[in-house]
Amino acid sequence: MSGSTDDLNSRLEAACDMARDAGNLTLDFFRGETTSFERKADDTPVTEADRQAEQLMRKVIEKSFPRDAIVGEEFGQQSGNSGYRWILDPIDGTKSFISGVPLYGTLIGLEKEGRSIVGVIYIPALGELLYAATGCGAWYCNGGAPAQAARVSTCEALRDGLFVTSEIESFHQRDVVPVFRELQRRAYITRTWGDCYGYLLVATGRAEVMIDPAMSVWDAAALQPIMEEAGGTFTDWKGTPTIFHGEGIGTNRLVLDEVLSITRPAAEAAS
Repeated sequence: MSGSTDDLNSRLEAACDMARDAGNLTLDFFRGETTSFERKADDTPVTEADRQAEQLMRKVIEKSFPRDAIVGEEFGQQSGNSGYRWILDPIDGTKSFISGVPLYGTLIGLEKEGRSIVGVIYIPALGELLYAATGCGAWYCNGGAPAQAARVSTCEALRDGLFVTSEIESFHQRDVVPVFRELQRRAYITRTWGDCYGYLLVATGRAEVMIDPAMSVWDAAALQPIMEEAGGTFTDWKGTPTIFHGEGIGTNRLVLDEVLSITRPAAEAAS
């Protein structure tokens, strides 16, 4: 086993442990009587659970991988010189979290040379864990059950599939409501089971496409390796595989061209 493989495996294992520990920390807040929050400058909510969960992950990384860089939603960037960068989102779906909806998750991505190579999604309130590393497959654990390979669906057309997104308002904010309407018209079922849970649904074969009109890098970093290793795709609205373009599409690969026929014209018009 090469040193680089050892490096990847040790970080993947650490990422899964951190996601579980940080996500379970948020459950103490989630199950409390009230979930207080503040509004950031962009009007999105942040809670003490967000902050404590990210601090937990940062402390583990600083101790176990002190030369690695870190960027997180709540505490910004920390430089490193190993070539690896951890990308952390302690609570993806904070609006669900503060509303008592269990479809929020903890996200961890690991980037090297500009590409995300490790991804972990943990849905603490449901006990669902999904993780992947480039070349190692995608794996899904439900509660205490053994890990099983995660695979996208074999559905070939939106007319037979499930389309999910985070919230319709995000299409209004980007002025691309016709994109949502056309996806909804073509899909057999449309639901707003969004944020990272929507991508988990696609990667485990329960939905065919998940779309976000706006994303930050900590929303996207965990998703690309998971979607790709599960046999699907994670791209921007023009079809480029990337975590850096501020938008995202996760598909089962079979419906990608159909989805891009709807999203690409809107993305090109905005360029």
